[in-house]
Amino acid sequence: MNARGTLRVYLGAAPGVGKTYKMLEEGRRRLERGTDVVVGLVETHGRPFTEAMLAGLEVLPRRAVSYRGSTFTELDVEAVLERRPELALVDEMAHSRVPAGKRWQDIDRLLDAGIDVLTTVNVQHLESLNDVVQHITGVPQRETVPDAVVRRAEQIELVDMTPEALRRRMAHGNIYAPDKVDAALGNYFRVGNLTALRELALLWLAGKVDEQLDAYRGTAWEVRERVVVALTGGPEGDTLIRRAARIAARSKGADLLAVHVVRGDGLSGGDPADLSRQRLLAESLGGTYHQVVGADVSAALLDFARGVHATQLVLGASRRGRLAQILAPGVGATTTADSGPIDVHLVTHEQARKGRLRLGVRGGGLTARRRLLGFALALAGLPLLTLGLDELRGELALPSDILAYLVLAVAVALLGGLWPALLCAVGGFLLLNFWFTPPLYRFTVAERENLFALVAFVFVAMAVATVVDGAARRAREAARASAEAQTLAALAGSVLHGDEPLTALLERVRESFGLVSVNLLERHGSGWRIVSTVGGRPCTSPGEGQTEVTIDDDLSLVLRGHPLPAADRRLIEAFAAHAAIALRQQRLGAQAATAQALEEVDRLRTALLSAVSHDLRTPLASAKAAVGSLRSHDVEFSAEDTDELLATAEESLDKLTRLVENLLDMSRLQAGALALALQPVDVADAVAMAVVDHPDTVRVAVPDDLPEIAADPALLERVLVNLLANAVRYSPPGRPPLISASKHAGQVEIRVVDHGPGIPAEDRDRIFQPFQRLGDRDNATGVGLGLALSRGLAEAMAGTLTPDDTPGGGLTMTLTLPIAVGA
Repeated sequence: MNARGTLRVYLGAAPGVGKTYKMLEEGRRRLERGTDVVVGLVETHGRPFTEAMLAGLEVLPRRAVSYRGSTFTELDVEAVLERRPELALVDEMAHSRVPAGKRWQDIDRLLDAGIDVLTTVNVQHLESLNDVVQHITGVPQRETVPDAVVRRAEQIELVDMTPEALRRRMAHGNIYAPDKVDAALGNYFRVGNLTALRELALLWLAGKVDEQLDAYRGTAWEVRERVVVALTGGPEGDTLIRRAARIAARSKGADLLAVHVVRGDGLSGGDPADLSRQRLLAESLGGTYHQVVGADVSAALLDFARGVHATQLVLGASRRGRLAQILAPGVGATTTADSGPIDVHLVTHEQARKGRLRLGVRGGGLTARRRLLGFALALAGLPLLTLGLDELRGELALPSDILAYLVLAVAVALLGGLWPALLCAVGGFLLLNFWFTPPLYRFTVAERENLFALVAFVFVAMAVATVVDGAARRAREAARASAEAQTLAALAGSVLHGDEPLTALLERVRESFGLVSVNLLERHGSGWRIVSTVGGRPCTSPGEGQTEVTIDDDLSLVLRGHPLPAADRRLIEAFAAHAAIALRQQRLGAQAATAQALEEVDRLRTALLSAVSHDLRTPLASAKAAVGSLRSHDVEFSAEDTDELLATAEESLDKLTRLVENLLDMSRLQAGALALALQPVDVADAVAMAVVDHPDTVRVAVPDDLPEIAADPALLERVLVNLLANAVRYSPPGRPPLISASKHAGQVEIRVVDHGPGIPAEDRDRIFQPFQRLGDRDNATGVGLGLALSRGLAEAMAGTLTPDDTPGGGLTMTLTLPIAVGA
């Protein structure tokens, strides 16, 4: 049986990037090396450079297929199998063949026959990206290929080309026929579309590379250092995180990951306030925080570390004493023994060997009422049971008496827990010894068997009581943990979805714990001031509330309503830490907004002063000089000179009027006071009005069948006039600007195209800022408000104005406006 052939796929972001050319180039190279190569099917689309690459290659005839009265040509798979070359070139892998089936299925047959295959596919034909591409380009793709088929290829090569280079190829006629170039450049082959498709191709290919790298990395090597620090939820976590951060800093690009293991029963065993603080600390040091669930802490840590390909693991020294470490090895020793290639660091800290930190509910898990009932049952049940067994003396043996007392002890344990059961067990032991164990009515035991039975009775009773008490405690802890988790989730939701995170957080705390008011106070001089408050009458000092949580030297969270138990206080401390962070972020945001507003005002004021001092003063001075000359009696002007001076004054005043109108309109735009009269507008009529001043210097290509757009006619004309004025000013002689329009994705795009010097990509945002002229300083260019005003007017009409490169050099300004309702 032949070995399966190998598949090599040339992946492109869009048509025309050179996939087929690269495939043919590789086929020619293989042919020169002596490989038996045939061309099964290649689509040249009439491109001369691609057709030239076929010279010297054996091309198999295609198979003719008749379908619904038409004749199509398809890949002749049988001919390729009969020819049995070493390598077959098959273009367009995603093609749907006639009458049914896919070309990738034909390729699969060739591979099964042991034939190597070179093929091509565009990113828009990948099944997983089909809907994304349609959303980007507005063009549905009906021919697709499953991602898994392409990923199975032994080699995938990205044939890449920048959007600008591809558009130049398009403009030079190297992709489509000349009559299709303008439509393609204005629709599918726009820079934004090509950039998005290119990113999709790179990301998809990066996923393929990650798969290969993970498969190799699993047994070969680690790409970079990853340091995992294990947190218990105790106060020593801060020390461990800082030590792990120093370890990670020794390697360039190392990752820091903090992980806390939650026990399998859902109880973290850590202090929420400490964990919250340590999470923020880890993130402030550039790390990430993770939480995993595992019954075995050591196994859970190692599973997590191996899952993230960690190279080093940082643990804290055990808090248990020497005797406890002798009886059981502990998490640190077990993790170190099972770590394998992962280096383990055991870091000492202040809590080391100070005993296990016990957090959560202290004392028993049962209520006081149940304990009292347990004591009552023990005190009443022991004498009653003794009297009953005494009545049956002679009918029951000692083992039966012990079982009866054991049943009572178990019942007391189930009802009242450890201490009532302990009382019942000791009392039962004494009563059994005195009333039923020979010698009777003496606290002595004659036979060892009876002594063993009595001791076993006490042990079993105490063991059952301990188990019941522990189960009750765990149930109560689980209920509290669940309540805390729900409270935290509700708090997180209210903070994330609220416009004012700090107020939302305080309000959620007040509701969750049934408080009258929650207040965040800040030290101010010798007293306190209220930073934020919710609820009823606020507290003006920490002493006015029932509970105070000190956040730092200057901040305190004060609660009014009722005292909180210690368990609730732990949760409040975590919320207090978040409140401090929310306050800091709120103040930083306010400072940033104020600084940005002041900076913008200062920049506009400076630019306005510059404009007034130069551009506004120049036409005013010209008009004044002309009028002053006319009023002078020292010189007698001819009629011709008089007309020239009057024309100069009129032209200067017109220019001054336009500048003042632009300034006023820009002020209205920034104040949101611009009046709009949106109505259906015919694009051809609007363009005709805009080119009145340039009848012989602008080319117009606007189809008559375009739908009407929703716009303000006067403002639209003003935008187009501004754009055309710039295009005419910068267009070289003999290459007049072009204004065209087309429909795309429910909108109409009006493009003003010039072939001037263009604008660098890094300066394109600046041209839309008021008073920016990119170096122009001649007095004829205005104050630099034209494009800023044009974009503002376009956005006021729910449109956009974007710059783009003109293929072959120059600038294309694209005005996009929505189609009118019902058009």
